[in-house]
Amino acid sequence: MSSNTPRLNAAFFRSAYGWPYLLAPLIPVAVALELIHAPATVVFAISALGIIPTAALMGRATEELAAKSGPGIGGFLNVTFGNAPELIIALFALGSGLQEVVKASLVGSIVGNMLLVLGASMLVGGLKRDKQTFNRTSASVQTTMLMLAGGALLMPAIFELVEGKGLPAPGAEAVNYGGTVEHLSLAVAIVLIATYVIGLVFSMKTHRALFNPEYEEEDTWGWSVRTSVIALAIAGVLVGVMSEVLVGSITEASESVGLSEFFIGVIVVAIVGNAAEHWVAVLVARKDKMDLAVNIAIGSSAQIALFVAPVLVLASFFLGPHPLALVFNGFELGAILLAILVGNHVTADGESNWFEGVQLLALYFVLALAFYFA
Repeated sequence: MSSNTPRLNAAFFRSAYGWPYLLAPLIPVAVALELIHAPATVVFAISALGIIPTAALMGRATEELAAKSGPGIGGFLNVTFGNAPELIIALFALGSGLQEVVKASLVGSIVGNMLLVLGASMLVGGLKRDKQTFNRTSASVQTTMLMLAGGALLMPAIFELVEGKGLPAPGAEAVNYGGTVEHLSLAVAIVLIATYVIGLVFSMKTHRALFNPEYEEEDTWGWSVRTSVIALAIAGVLVGVMSEVLVGSITEASESVGLSEFFIGVIVVAIVGNAAEHWVAVLVARKDKMDLAVNIAIGSSAQIALFVAPVLVLASFFLGPHPLALVFNGFELGAILLAILVGNHVTADGESNWFEGVQLLALYFVLALAFYFA
C-alpha cells in the first residue's frame, strides 16, 4: 500500500474523502441541543448528520489499522467494523425498547446496500463507459450467502403467520411474541453467526484470491497502529454519543414531522449509519473499480444479515423489555425478498451498465414510497 497523508486544507475538505469531516462541528451542536431540550426534530436532524463524520473516522481508522495488520487480520477488521455505526445505533434503540425501529433499520440497511448503493455505483460508474465488469464468482458467493440469510430471517415471520398472532403492523413500536418464536429467533441467530464465521474462513483463507484484491491497493494515510487505535476508540465513543442522542429523539421527532418511526428506521437511520462507506462505493465505481464497489454493497448487506441481526437478537436478551423476535412486517419481508432477488439477478453476469443502476434506484424509490405511505 502507498502512504499518502492528506494535508488538512480546503482542497482536502472539498475532496471525495474529506467532505464528511466538514460535518464534525455538528457533533457538539447536537449534544448542546439535547442538553437544552431543543425541538426533537432539530435534535434528530443534527445528530443524524453528526453520525456521518464519526462513521467516516471509524472507517478510516479501520482501513489504516488493517493496512498495518497484514491481509488476514486486515480483512477481518474491515468486515468486523464495517457496520459498527449501524450496530451501535441499533443497540441504543434496542435498549430504549424501539424493537420495530431496530428491525426496520436492519431491513433498510440490506435494501439500501443492494438497491441504493449498488444502483448508484452502477449508474455513476457506467455513465461514460459501455459497461463495467467485476468478479462474477465473488459476487455469486456473496449473493448466495445473502439469500441464505434472507431465507433464515424470513422463517420466524412465516412461523408466526402460521402458528402465532401474525405479523407486526408498520406502526408498532415493540411486540412481545412470547417464548416459542423468540427461541426460534435465537436458534436462527446462532446458525447465521456460525455461517458468518465459516464464511470468513472461506473468504480470507481458503478462497482469498476470489475476494477483491483491490482492498490492498487503496492508498492509506500512513497512520501508525497507535494512532489508528486511538482514532478508532474516539470514533466509537462519538458514534455512541450521537447514537444515544439520535435514538432519544426518534419518537418525538417522528410525531412532529408526521413520519412513522418505521419510515425513519428503514430509510433515515439505515442511510446515515453508513453514509461514508456508501459514498466510497460510488467513488470507486467512478474510478472503474467495480469489484470493490460490488464487494462493499453486497458484502455490507451480507454482514448486516449474517452478523449484525444475530448479534442484536443475542443482545436483546440483556437489553430492552423483552427478547427481539425476528418477525418482520409485510413491507419488510417484501423488501428483503425483492432486494436480494433483484441484486442476485443483476450481478449474475459479472457486468453492469448505467441503466441497470437506474433500475435498481427506481426499485429503491418505489419501496421508499411504499414505506412512506405505510
